[in-house]
Amino acid sequence: MVKTLTGGVGFTLKKLKVDIKLGKAVINGRAADGKYRVDCDGESDLAKYLLIASGSEAIVPPIDGVREGIDSGFVLSNREILDLVDIPKQFVVVGGGVIGLEMAHAFALLGSEVTVVEMLSQIGGPIDSKLAKTLEKQLSAQGINIITEATVTKIADGEVAYTHAGATHSVKADKVLLSVGRRASCADIGLDTIGVLTERGAIVTDDNMQTNMPNVYAAGDVNGNVLLAHVAYREAEVAVNNIVGQRDRMYYDAIPSVIYTSPEVATVGLSEEEAKRRGYKPVRHTLPMVYSGRFLVENVDASGDAYMIVDEDTDRILGFGMIGNLASEIITTAVTFVERSMTISQAKKVIFPHPTVAEIIRELIFTY
Repeated sequence: MVKTLTGGVGFTLKKLKVDIKLGKAVINGRAADGKYRVDCDGESDLAKYLLIASGSEAIVPPIDGVREGIDSGFVLSNREILDLVDIPKQFVVVGGGVIGLEMAHAFALLGSEVTVVEMLSQIGGPIDSKLAKTLEKQLSAQGINIITEATVTKIADGEVAYTHAGATHSVKADKVLLSVGRRASCADIGLDTIGVLTERGAIVTDDNMQTNMPNVYAAGDVNGNVLLAHVAYREAEVAVNNIVGQRDRMYYDAIPSVIYTSPEVATVGLSEEEAKRRGYKPVRHTLPMVYSGRFLVENVDASGDAYMIVDEDTDRILGFGMIGNLASEIITTAVTFVERSMTISQAKKVIFPHPTVAEIIRELIFTY
């Protein structure tokens, strides 16, 4: 499946006559004419423009035994976990963020006994706290053991030790997924040879995706803004548009985010907490997903909620969020309302097809 997808991308690039070089690329200063030099496996290229997209790498925290676990294959990242041939009977996930939860859910479906150990007070990273609580309840009901406010202290072959509520505990494991976050991968690609500015290990860019150096751009995880594939696509488009002279800018307030568990969680725009931090007067309006007739028919035993955040002073829609089946497909509709900074009165003029699960957005707007 992965080969099919990447092969399709490769075919498209070949049709566009893009020269692809597979190897370790390192920036090596500038030539006399100001062009940037890039070395790759003994060959050098000169370019007027650079677009850096070197991605990110898994964070490896200083936990006792984690390095030894990685070397032995007992501790895996989200990359190595996909190469497993045998399903582990007991599977421990260190980190209850997006990737950790998705993998925990997948392996639970495959028959593993899954435990998630999360340091923070909620799972799902920075998602809406109410959605996080609902998701934790539903995943727990599926047999996934979720432990929050816990700190992993040691990983040994066959066991993970952690502290929780002042006491030390341990859980057996056949495999451990280390999923505590990712960081920009740009430490050894030659940024210092041309003076590219970095902060906290990531390349600093403006809303044109340009760095502090002329004609040097960065897109994707390497700039540390929002580590999502679809954000990287858009950042690259913005960078290329500016390179070819078409003015464009990146806007980060209408980015959809999805957790691909069952049920799915999807959000876009500002949460209630973030809206308050930015000085808005957020009003939260929540409805059960069964307000959509189609959701009720297709999900007889399922439950879920959807919310909308509106600024009290302007009636501007600031954000949406939902938990339930098909949330990942519905959230695209919500993106438009946030992207266009629509007010409630403007949103009421939008026609939704009936019957669709996306009508939950219409219900939120009309019952506000």
